[in-house]
Amino acid sequence: MQNNNQVVKKESFSAFINSKASQTAIKNTLQDTVKCQRFTASIISAVSVNPALKECEPSSVLTGALIGEALNLSPSPQLGHYYLVPFKNKKTGTSQAQFILGYKGYVQLAIRSGQYKAINVIEVREGEYKGLDRLTGEAKIEFIEDDKERLSKEVVGYYAYIKLTSGFEKTLYWSKEKMLKHADTYSQAFSASAYQQIKDGKVSDKDMWKYSSFWYRSFDDMSFKTLLRQIISKWGVMSIEMRDAYTADETYGDSLNNRHYMDAEYKDTDIKAITQEQQAQIKEALADVKEEPNNKVNVDDFIKNYNQENNDDVFNNF
Repeated sequence: MQNNNQVVKKESFSAFINSKASQTAIKNTLQDTVKCQRFTASIISAVSVNPALKECEPSSVLTGALIGEALNLSPSPQLGHYYLVPFKNKKTGTSQAQFILGYKGYVQLAIRSGQYKAINVIEVREGEYKGLDRLTGEAKIEFIEDDKERLSKEVVGYYAYIKLTSGFEKTLYWSKEKMLKHADTYSQAFSASAYQQIKDGKVSDKDMWKYSSFWYRSFDDMSFKTLLRQIISKWGVMSIEMRDAYTADETYGDSLNNRHYMDAEYKDTDIKAITQEQQAQIKEALADVKEEPNNKVNVDDFIKNYNQENNDDVFNNF
């Protein structure tokens, strides 16, 4: 007789990603054996050092990572192309990984399209904003030349610029107040009032895990991305890759054609801590890959082949 109280052991992520179905999905997307091996080893490593990702539905982690790989973007937190962020889906009660495109990812995709001669986004500090031409939409900005003096000033807004190869130019300025309102309105995991409490030092370090949204942890980076999204989608040229990235950004789902904005809250995750921990746990992650039963990835051969081709340590890129 089956014991109903028996706890079913959860399948490890390594076993899931090495299953026939997962490997088929990876091969269908990447179309290259070496890329498949690199991708499999890197995602196992990323999950092994992030406890929050281990709790996510494995399929959501794989789908998010495949989207990044299909866009030829690096998951390295240092490069900031994109992130896989664990969410708690309030509707289903499950944890899922959400694909978050970084502003540097947008820049990479724009440059790769060949349609942009210049693209940039920068914070505007106190005293630099001199007003807005309401007819042309051009902001009047006088940047402080002295870096030390400039960095001592508070951020008051954000300024984006694009120039297409056709010669078309456009700038876009948002005040910090406007950006705060945007984040407060559209991000399920962000509260402008809570952000101000953190700024005022009213939230202790031990409680910061409750505020792990990227808007709390890196408001400027998220503001850069938001402004680039606005200026590119309204006035720029969007390649197929950029449209795919735009569709996938901050969503979850089982494919690029089936994406959903999640009614969710961020789970505890710290990108900086994860990045630091990865380097210390690479040997352990590699051992896990080697020791996994029925593992289809020959890590030693893979690293040898990859290093010969790239003259680098494989995990430096993730």
